Amino acid sequence: MENEAGTKDSAIEYENRLVSARPIRLLIVAPSCDILGGQAIQASRLLERLGQEPGLEVGFLAINPRLPGLLRKLQSIKYLRTVLTAIVYMVSLCWRLWRYDIVHIFSASYFSFVLAPTPAILISKFYGKKLLLNYHSGEAGDHLQRWRTAVHTIRLADEVVVPSDYLVGVFSNFGLRAKKITNLIDVDKFRFRERRPLGSVFLSNRNFEAHYGVDRVLKAFAIIQKRIPDARLIVAGDGPERGNLRQLAGELQLRNIEFTGRVPPGSISDLYNSADVFLNASEIDNQPLSILEAFACGLPVVTTDVGGITEIVINERTGLVVPKGSTDQLAAGALRLLEHDSLAQEIITRAYKECAKYRWETHRGQWLSIYEELQTLQGNHRPNYDPKGRVSPL
Repeated sequence: MENEAGTKDSAIEYENRLVSARPIRLLIVAPSCDILGGQAIQASRLLERLGQEPGLEVGFLAINPRLPGLLRKLQSIKYLRTVLTAIVYMVSLCWRLWRYDIVHIFSASYFSFVLAPTPAILISKFYGKKLLLNYHSGEAGDHLQRWRTAVHTIRLADEVVVPSDYLVGVFSNFGLRAKKITNLIDVDKFRFRERRPLGSVFLSNRNFEAHYGVDRVLKAFAIIQKRIPDARLIVAGDGPERGNLRQLAGELQLRNIEFTGRVPPGSISDLYNSADVFLNASEIDNQPLSILEAFACGLPVVTTDVGGITEIVINERTGLVVPKGSTDQLAAGALRLLEHDSLAQEIITRAYKECAKYRWETHRGQWLSIYEELQTLQGNHRPNYDPKGRVSPL
């Protein structure tokens, strides 16, 4: 309740400020929806909501700009694409960034951190802008341990925001302060469908990267299909593991399986509503949007217990949680839902109610408060670390 009151007070203070001050000029630097992934979706949702705030002038700069004419064709060439995109991106940063008061940068890990957030951070500091780093990757621990220069780069930010307590803890282990603001979901854009009784159409909606464990979903489905021959599996997404996953599906002799490829945001609700149970087998993760979207559409979730997932999926209350790497238990959890419909319906109801935590109305005061604090921050740059904290490995 105290947290809620603080959020409301921050929003009121922000609104009072509008009477006497010019709008805060905010630039969001993030992937566009041309890149498949949660960061692009989160940036799009946040941009839409912040654009409706009278106290903000909001701009957007894509880390993956589309090039015009002939240059766009050159962007289809693998390594040349990286070089051209990076050049255009950095020129755009230099050209546009100086016009804004605050720069809100979305961040992933590893090479993506070097190519996208790092130039934006350095140019922001050169221009003397206030900087918010919005870090989303569940691979943060390994990233910061292996790439120690990233720790020093992150310290240049005036604020670091992450979506989970899990990442707050990871950053703390490296002497970095981070605030938690959970991911945003627009429940009204999803259609809740009752599933009484629960059917046997299963869904996986994750990028085809090794650490998301889509291969384990296929193996779990092989077990399920031995018990339920007519069961179906829809596999949405794309990525570097595409060929391996299709080959594995053949080796497992899976029937009734559909690889849909990438599903555009406008069709995502239809995807969820065509299924009955959501399966997730991540090896490393943070706070998957796909799980929250499943909640909003009425799909019960069976997931592994990694990263920040256990903050949103509580075993036997808002889903079923199994140990990572356990294909047998993932399959057993899915079968248990089908065999115990009352448990499935209770989970669906609780999970849908859980969506209220991730609505804009819950987040609005937190974001506006941070922007207001950055706007009014006085004096020298405040480094983003606890003076008593020590940089230590996980």
